[in-house]
Amino acid sequence: MKKKDLPLLDHLKELRVRLLRSFIGVIVVFLPLIFFSNNIYELASSPLQELMPENSSMIATQVASPFLSPLKLTFYLSLMISLPYFFSEMWRFIAPGLYKTEKRFALGLTLSSILLFYLGILFAYFLVFPLVFGFFTSVSPEGVKVMTDISSYLDFILTIFLAFAIAFEIPVLIFLLNWTGISSPESLARKRPYVIVSCFILGMLLTPPDVISQTLLAIPAWFLFEVGLFLSRIFIKNGSETEEQETD
Repeated sequence: MKKKDLPLLDHLKELRVRLLRSFIGVIVVFLPLIFFSNNIYELASSPLQELMPENSSMIATQVASPFLSPLKLTFYLSLMISLPYFFSEMWRFIAPGLYKTEKRFALGLTLSSILLFYLGILFAYFLVFPLVFGFFTSVSPEGVKVMTDISSYLDFILTIFLAFAIAFEIPVLIFLLNWTGISSPESLARKRPYVIVSCFILGMLLTPPDVISQTLLAIPAWFLFEVGLFLSRIFIKNGSETEEQETD
C-alpha cells in the first residue's frame, strides 16, 4: 500500500512521530548550548552595548533576569538552529504523496524558506540593529542615562527577529499564490499600490512603535514582493512548459 493510500489515522501517527523527533532535535541542540548562554546573550546584545554612552550599561530589574534571559535566548536560538531538521522531517512526511513536478517545486520552496528565514535574521542583526540602536542612543535627553533592562532588550530583539524572518518569506508566499492558481503575477502587479501600503502596515504591526524599524521592514518587504513576482513569472512558466512536455 502506498503512503498516500494509508488511512488518516496512520498519517496522524506518522505526523506525531515527525513532530516528536523535531522536538527532540531542539532539545539536543539546546542542552549543550546552555553552558554558553551568557556568551550568546553577550553576542546578541553587542549591537546595543557598542553604541551605549560611556559609563552606561545594561541592567537587570528582576531577580531572576540574569539567569532566565540568557536561557530564554538560548532556547530560541536552538529553535532557529534546528529549523532545517524540522523541515526535513516535514518533507519526509509529505514527499511520498507528491508527484515528480510537485516534489521539485516543494523542495525548492522548502529550501528557499529556510534560507530566507536566516537571511531575515541576519539582516536584522547586522543592518537594522545598528541603525535603530544608534538612533535611540543618540537622541536620549540630556541627563538621562541609557541603561536598558536585559529582559526588555530580549523581548525587543526577538520581536524584530520574528518580524524580519516573516517578512523575508514574502517571495515564497507570492510564489505559492501564483503556483496554486489563487492569483497570477499580472493580477498581483496591478495591486502593487495596495501592496506597498500593506508593507508599511505590516511594518507598523510587527515592529516596535518607531518609524525607523517600521521603514526598514516595509522597504525590504516591498522589494521581496517584487522578487516573488519576478521569480513567479520565470519558474511557473518554465514549470508549466516542462509539465506539458512530460505529459506529451
